[in-house]
Amino acid sequence: MELTSKQRKLLEKYAQPMSAIVIVGGAGVTDGIHDMLDKSLASHELLKVKFNEYKDEKETLSAELAERSNAVLVRIIGNVAIFYRPAEKAEDRKYEKELNKLS
Repeated sequence: MELTSKQRKLLEKYAQPMSAIVIVGGAGVTDGIHDMLDKSLASHELLKVKFNEYKDEKETLSAELAERSNAVLVRIIGNVAIFYRPAEKAEDRKYEKELNKLS
């Protein structure tokens, strides 16, 4: 899924008041981080991942996380990456209608 710049801006707006759900610490990006991201995306669609460690590698690690979890990396702001993946069931999708207006 590719997002336009307007769609990215909209998702950034929705993510702004959110707290980071997944935090990358000293252990790095482990299978536990991948599992947590996958489960969190399934229930929230949009979330933040904070890099407390591995800040120099955040672009590479974020791209890897997005690819492995079949999500879209919306943007990296500071040490926080924003991810989006639509819910599996159409009726559970919170952002799809507004995103489609901007496409």
